[in-house]
Amino acid sequence: MSKQRSVMVTGGAGYVGSALVPRLLSQGHKVTVLDWYLYGENVFEEHRQDPNLREIKGDIRDLDAVTRALSGADAVIHLACISNDPSYDLDPQLGKSINADAFRPLVQAAKRAKVERFIYASSSSVYGVKADAHVTEELPLEPLTDYSKFKALCEQILAEERAPGFTTVSVRPSTVCGYAKRLRLDLVVNILTNHAVNNGKIRVTGGEQMRPNIHVDDMVDLYLQLLAEPAERIDGEIFNAGSENHTVLQIAQIVQRCVGGNVPIEVVPTNDPRSYHVSSEKIRKKLGFEPKRSVERAVLDLKAAFDAGRITEPLTNPLYFNIKRMQETHAQ
Repeated sequence: MSKQRSVMVTGGAGYVGSALVPRLLSQGHKVTVLDWYLYGENVFEEHRQDPNLREIKGDIRDLDAVTRALSGADAVIHLACISNDPSYDLDPQLGKSINADAFRPLVQAAKRAKVERFIYASSSSVYGVKADAHVTEELPLEPLTDYSKFKALCEQILAEERAPGFTTVSVRPSTVCGYAKRLRLDLVVNILTNHAVNNGKIRVTGGEQMRPNIHVDDMVDLYLQLLAEPAERIDGEIFNAGSENHTVLQIAQIVQRCVGGNVPIEVVPTNDPRSYHVSSEKIRKKLGFEPKRSVERAVLDLKAAFDAGRITEPLTNPLYFNIKRMQETHAQ
């Protein structure tokens, strides 16, 4: 059994956090969630009787809220951000203030609170468009958008703040997919599955762009492993975390097979050039981490949730679409 930790999770009520926090609790860790709760305040309602769960509705730009959330913590998993390019572009100043400006103060507050381990969720989008057959951690970063530029900047800041007794590690996840309590339906596998099940057709823009993917439950497994690893195995490291690299058209064909019923695929042009084939060899060799769940599994999990009625108004509900929800709330 790994060491019982007191973990502060920023953005813990988000997509990955909603799957991660219950798993942390099930392993006996103490968890503090710091989140806006923009996508609903009942994500953890069935866990609220657990004495190991503390929820703070607050903003990572608010140092008082951050300091309160860090009280007693020995590890931080930093998931909070304005989390895709369209949401970022809606209000670039808001995105910059959360994704970049708040980062060093958060890291320094964690150090003052005697946090031992800081795990940062970066993004594989920091690579930009690469022609390389396998995009490894050693390749230069060429982020195309402010969202990905600030992800890269925060990796650099974390490296600068690294210190003895303060273990830092950055993870560059592929595009996350699959069902979680706080669901996102604006990510490629989830988008295509939603449309196949609920619209009766799959619309692919472009199709030849490569997209690396990873199941949300595999990301949870990875964060749990990074909490448990000896410091010397992860300190100062950067890891890609992906499972399968497919073109968008291949993903559509996987969805088509899993959903059944001869759902048609329509291909239309795109002006989105992002394409990358991410290698996760380093994390496999160094930490033995291998994702266990396929894109097929993500599609089938989502289909089961749709079929069971666990997802309300999946084509229109703003709670499942970051950009719609941010437009709706004008979050500041």
